[in-house]
Amino acid sequence: MTAQAQTQISAEDKEIVAKFKAADKNHDGKLTLAEAQAGMPRVAAHFSYIDSEGRGYVTLDQILALANN
Repeated sequence: MTAQAQTQISAEDKEIVAKFKAADKNHDGKLTLAEAQAGMPRVAAHFSYIDSEGRGYVTLDQILALANN
């Protein structure tokens, strides 16, 4: 996410971004179920729904898309 894009997002989205970055322990831009359980429990509770393709991880874009629906 570019700096310009970050300035245009809501306070809620900024909080999601911060939580995602903190939970993404290996900094690969993806959250595994274990990372989500440790840092984003609400994401973990809906992990299978968010990871609709069954890849074993979710991305920040997927989480933000659901949060903004």
